[in-house]
Amino acid sequence: MEGRNNGGPSADGTAGLDRWTIDLTHGRVRHQRLDDRPQEFPRVNESLVAHRNRYAYSASAADMWRAYGTVDGVPPDGSFSNGLIKHDLFRGTSQVHRFPKGAATSEAVFVPSRSASAEDDGYTPAYVHDPERGASDLVVLSAQDFTGRPVARIQLPGRVPLRFHGSWVPDP
Repeated sequence: MEGRNNGGPSADGTAGLDRWTIDLTHGRVRHQRLDDRPQEFPRVNESLVAHRNRYAYSASAADMWRAYGTVDGVPPDGSFSNGLIKHDLFRGTSQVHRFPKGAATSEAVFVPSRSASAEDDGYTPAYVHDPERGASDLVVLSAQDFTGRPVARIQLPGRVPLRFHGSWVPDP
């Protein structure tokens, strides 16, 4: 989070979910706002990057964005609540998996199941800071039961910084 007025993600207002389509044949670019809610780091099934896809996953930090938007920059509350959003881009709907107050989450990366039969047949692991422990957990959600209980929660020995990004790759 870079904050407002310094060229960071919120320099021109709150970050939402946007789609940019580049038509190389006709030399045109089209912009479409898909969701106005504050969110960052949208991800899709990696096998569909640059192809038509139905689902996208992003990190939502509405309370954090509101805090960065205050006049004096001081958060109105001592803690933030975050969640992950699963977007159904065909239907224009979404589901939110909320985390406890004070938790902070990084983006979810989609990992297909071994025998995936649908675009969202898999899991969405994300690092989630647990403020009570002062450390992060690796939380794994079922992409098809996105608002349900996590499939796994692995307590890590320290905090993974929110600026830590990456991809998951299968073992060879």
